[in-house]
Amino acid sequence: MRYLDRMQPLALVALRLTLGIIFIGHSSHKVYGHLHDYANFMTSMGIPGWLGYVSAFTEFLGGILLIMGSLTRVAAFALVVDMTVAIAKVHWKHGLLGAGGYEFTLALWTMAFALIFFGAGPISIDAIRGSGRGFSGSKSK
Repeated sequence: MRYLDRMQPLALVALRLTLGIIFIGHSSHKVYGHLHDYANFMTSMGIPGWLGYVSAFTEFLGGILLIMGSLTRVAAFALVVDMTVAIAKVHWKHGLLGAGGYEFTLALWTMAFALIFFGAGPISIDAIRGSGRGFSGSKSK
């Protein structure tokens, strides 16, 4: 079982890459051509329209940062906030498994939540910069 422990850095890379690709894919249509429509959608839910721009760029840039493993905990926290709003305002009323339900959004929330605490791992820009471990970036064990 120690073999599996040694594979944890690869598991964090897989988690970051998967989550980053999903967020980039999910937000690219918002960022490239439909920002105003998305802002109007946010306004229709009682959320200030400018937060639509913040949300779209959080998802897009957050996905890029996760893939790079840079500012991973900050990006993951921003994505947790973004998904919390998405669950509460859009998906909750459809239930967990209904059409438009929150099962997928909850899975994204959970993956981002885990990255807040695990960080990017040793195969990342955060690790190169020395902030890949612990909240303070210390390398103590």
